[in-house]
Amino acid sequence: MFVFVCAGCGAELTTPVSQVSLPVHAHQVYGNGAQLPVLMETGTFAVDPEPWGPPWRKWEHIHPDEAAVRGVYAPVHALSDGAPGAIAIAPGDVRGVRLVPEERGGACCGLDGTGGPNTACEACGLLVATRVDDCSLWQAVWLAPNAVQRLPLDGVDTEPLSWEELVEDGRSTPPFEPVATWASRLGSSHHWTWSPRWEAAAGRALAHLLAASGGQPVTVPNGLAEEVFQRALDALLPGGRQKRRATLTGPGLPAPEAGVDIFLVPVHPQTGQAWTPGGPTASAYPVPLPFGVWLWMAFPPPPPPVPASGGVPDDVLREPVGRRLGGGSGWRPDFDDSHPPRPPHLFRIDRRTFHHTLARLPAVRSPWLREILDSHTHQRYIALF
Repeated sequence: MFVFVCAGCGAELTTPVSQVSLPVHAHQVYGNGAQLPVLMETGTFAVDPEPWGPPWRKWEHIHPDEAAVRGVYAPVHALSDGAPGAIAIAPGDVRGVRLVPEERGGACCGLDGTGGPNTACEACGLLVATRVDDCSLWQAVWLAPNAVQRLPLDGVDTEPLSWEELVEDGRSTPPFEPVATWASRLGSSHHWTWSPRWEAAAGRALAHLLAASGGQPVTVPNGLAEEVFQRALDALLPGGRQKRRATLTGPGLPAPEAGVDIFLVPVHPQTGQAWTPGGPTASAYPVPLPFGVWLWMAFPPPPPPVPASGGVPDDVLREPVGRRLGGGSGWRPDFDDSHPPRPPHLFRIDRRTFHHTLARLPAVRSPWLREILDSHTHQRYIALF
């Protein structure tokens, strides 16, 4: 574990925190006026390897060779010229800082961080972090990498969980969740919808599925994977008899069949490493999914054993966290009734995450894949994103 201190005076700025992988939805912009929860779990931090924050340069001012050196192979709106390595932590884990009102930047319902650091060290006044809590953004404090230092704590180092321990622990991410809106004269409200986490995860995974396809049609497993990906794959890829197969694989699942070209694999939530198959299937293309999303797809909870009557009213909030029981005894849905309300609309993939990921895959330099990137905003694809 670590604490972060001010690079100017050495004052402690955080409680003890341990490193985890950066959530795929870290920079997601979701909906309009949505009130998203805190990005990071208490006691954790994650590092963004890419530059983040101002100053920004628009694509027309960046030479393609420079962008390629930075791992960007297709046009994006802008690239940050800020320092790489910003550190995301939960706002409740910050200590010894104060907001600087004149540095609030452009904002709607809160702080959006577009103006750069807006939080200073109380002891010396150095700007050390950017607080983000505006509507449609995940709430977080982003420590500036050039204004803080990370100090290890003696005697409290912990080893990452093994894949088997993660499956046994069973912390999955439900595909539906309540999303709140900002309070109005009528009071706060919320609605059940497809999880923003799932939409961002699908955006990254779809980019990899397209890169793995080689321009051929792709099929995914029945169930939630089909509901999430197949519509988009069928719309974006040509039809044909020769199809590439994608399947879920990973810890706790049987070895995949021969002839599978693409694997949907989990990403370790602590290390950020994707699960890698061994043996003759090691050459298949691994498509990364956040562990909680993968776990729900790989081990979906069973339907209610008997028809439910009544249930909790839709305007009552619940915490829908599925948990897999040990010893092969199945799932316990942690709802106060059997299942959360299902959204009335089809699943949509997060457009920004899809574009961000695809522009950073070398395969996007292929003309057919570049055409998909350039045209995915067209009207005919609007129902997918």
